[in-house]
Amino acid sequence: MNKTSSPRITARGPVDHEVRDQIIAAATEHFRLYGYEKTTVSDLAKAIGFSKAYIYKFFESKQAIGEMICSNCLKQIHSEVSAAIAEADSPPEKLRRMLKVMIEACLRLLFQDRKLYDIAASAASERWPVTLIHEGFIEQSIREILVLGRQSGDFERKTPLDETTRAIHLIMRPYFNPLLLQHGLDTTDEARALLSSQILRSLAP
Repeated sequence: MNKTSSPRITARGPVDHEVRDQIIAAATEHFRLYGYEKTTVSDLAKAIGFSKAYIYKFFESKQAIGEMICSNCLKQIHSEVSAAIAEADSPPEKLRRMLKVMIEACLRLLFQDRKLYDIAASAASERWPVTLIHEGFIEQSIREILVLGRQSGDFERKTPLDETTRAIHLIMRPYFNPLLLQHGLDTTDEARALLSSQILRSLAP
């Protein structure tokens, strides 16, 4: 599936934001109670009080609803990560803060709202466009920090920027991909400190 610049979430019929928001809010609650995989569009229609055909006027599929919910969750995570990066003074500290906040935000999604985590797991497993945007955000954030660090003299400049960016992205991936994160819960506390230190040592000029 090709990478896109924005989530491919298709709305049909009249552009009525209030109704769309109502469907998303009701679907989010229904998924929390019963899980994404076990819920059908017919189940949602019955729970919301709309006809199945009416829901299809706004969303082409259950996945389109799931993508919108994922997008809302990821926007919150991206906001937290961006704020953490902006608050740090130096490029090394920006990188530390980015990894720390990313892990904390993803763990919160996993532990505080397991049913919504199921949607994120489906999205990652099936490579929904919204997950590609998430990975793109992380890679771009890493790249921007590396550029600042090279300009300030904190990071080495010999290794190609794309190669370094991709390597750090792959190191971080087990802690922001929900499918991988669930298998490494016993190492997340260590990862926040050890991975940051190891990455920064590799970047030293």
